[in-house]
Amino acid sequence: MLEALIEGLIAIFAWPTFGLMLLGIAIGFWVGLLPGLGSVVTLALMLPFVFTMTPMSAFAFLLGMYSVTNTTGDITSILFAIPGETSSAALILDGHAMAKRGEAGRALGAALFSSFIGAVVGALALAASIPIIQPLVLSFGPPEIFALAVVGVSLISSLSGDCLLRGLIAGGFGFLLSTIGMDPQTSIPRFTFGETYLLDGLSVVPVIVGLFAIPEIVDLAIRGQIIAGDGTARIDNAFEGVKDTLRHWGLTIRCSIIGTVVGIIPGLGGGIGQWLAYGHAVQSARDKSLFGKGAVEGVIGPGAANNSTAGSSLIPTVAFGVPGSIVMAVLLGAFLITGIAPGPDMLTRHLSLTFSMVWIVIVSNLITVPLCFLLLNQIAKITRVRSSLLAPFLLFFAFLGALATTGDVGDLVSLVIFGLLGYVMVAWNWPRPPLLLGFVLGTIAERNLWLSVQMSGIAWAANPIVVVLILIAVGSFFYPLVRSGK
Repeated sequence: MLEALIEGLIAIFAWPTFGLMLLGIAIGFWVGLLPGLGSVVTLALMLPFVFTMTPMSAFAFLLGMYSVTNTTGDITSILFAIPGETSSAALILDGHAMAKRGEAGRALGAALFSSFIGAVVGALALAASIPIIQPLVLSFGPPEIFALAVVGVSLISSLSGDCLLRGLIAGGFGFLLSTIGMDPQTSIPRFTFGETYLLDGLSVVPVIVGLFAIPEIVDLAIRGQIIAGDGTARIDNAFEGVKDTLRHWGLTIRCSIIGTVVGIIPGLGGGIGQWLAYGHAVQSARDKSLFGKGAVEGVIGPGAANNSTAGSSLIPTVAFGVPGSIVMAVLLGAFLITGIAPGPDMLTRHLSLTFSMVWIVIVSNLITVPLCFLLLNQIAKITRVRSSLLAPFLLFFAFLGALATTGDVGDLVSLVIFGLLGYVMVAWNWPRPPLLLGFVLGTIAERNLWLSVQMSGIAWAANPIVVVLILIAVGSFFYPLVRSGK
């Protein structure tokens, strides 16, 4: 195994493999910065180019691209509250608040360094778990995934701040929004009002950008100020964010592990992992009042989980041919194109190729993170630009990001509606994260609940893993209440 590990490292530095990895990194760098385009669309567009490549070169190109989109996607979330990737949405809450407070450099430094640590943890998990992962992956079916979604729902109490009732109402409304579209069991349209656009349900990108980005852009335009607020904003404190990450090393590692576990389980992905990590950061903090107002822990937690999910989601894809996320489903197409069958052969005949994937994830981030730090102060200067110049461009990118997902004009309508909703929620002090959490988890919970009932009736509820996860969910919901003395 050690020999295969070394062979995998040497192979990625051979030509033209290394050059193709650099090309993939360059594409992924800019894709992450552009809101809405996303790694899924980009990888799908790049698949035709791998037909003539060797398996090693193909995966170096595609994984190099994918490995950095989450990292650079954090930048637009923090600076403009527009997620470059949907899996960067949780960073908006405290990252953008820090940018508005004049600490954009510190927030970006913390996000980038925690992302790097998360990527390394996820990649090492892939390497270490190769011999032992099968029982864990195969033990998670629809009942367990439903229970894990319930654990995510329990975080509503942590994300609601001092407005628990409003948080519960917002979360319930998010669940209601997730039911729009075709019923997964009966194929009967629900809440579509005769609109063809709604048959597939609401797209997550317009919802996120509308709820979080539009209110910030409107507020920026109304205030007529720069993003950083006052004229004393610092843009040279990126390494303070690195120190914060090292200072909170325990939180960084724990959230990396959370993202790793979520990435291993097929059907979840980074969108769930970042919110679980953010909820853990809130629950484990001594002072919860800072969250949502610029707590650096709220940047470190989801930043670490985001990238660790990227590496660990390769585990079920490579070992069993079961994609751990939508991106991995696209990557599965690359396996077919290059003639490599995921499964036991990847752990025996093609073991060096499997280990090369580990090295690609690590090396890609080793290249990207220092590059981001070199450009960070220049990027952070955008927060010093007057709103009269910046707001039109931010609106353009917000609408572009919403439209890029499906190309349907209905996404623009959704963006405007959720932008108005987000602005009203901010004005009336209603928490927005519970609504988004309910919306994201609603579809997963409903689908897996029905599958569980169809498979085993009510007996699934007695599954030991399900029981443990439900108990964790109950504890996670009531713990903040008990701790606050309510």
